Amino acid sequence: MNTAQILGWIATFLFSAMVIPQIIKTIRLKDTNGVSLLSYIIFLIANVVALIYAVMILQPPLIIKYIIAIATTLIYIATFLFYYTSRAENK
Repeated sequence: MNTAQILGWIATFLFSAMVIPQIIKTIRLKDTNGVSLLSYIIFLIANVVALIYAVMILQPPLIIKYIIAIATTLIYIATFLFYYTSRAENK
């Protein structure tokens, strides 16, 4: 594996994991204040488009990155909606 491939896999891991801290924080605090749902929806759409591109150019690191990013983003959106609706019901 050459340096470019190693850097590509490191970037894949880091980009894929970037939503996880927000998921953990939201679950721990049970609060969505200060988080923009729209930014996560845009991020989701961008990753879906990028996944289509990665499949078209046959790039496994990118395909994996976008699949993981889509999954974590969907998990965060579901978490956001759960705590957002819970907060609205408690008011």
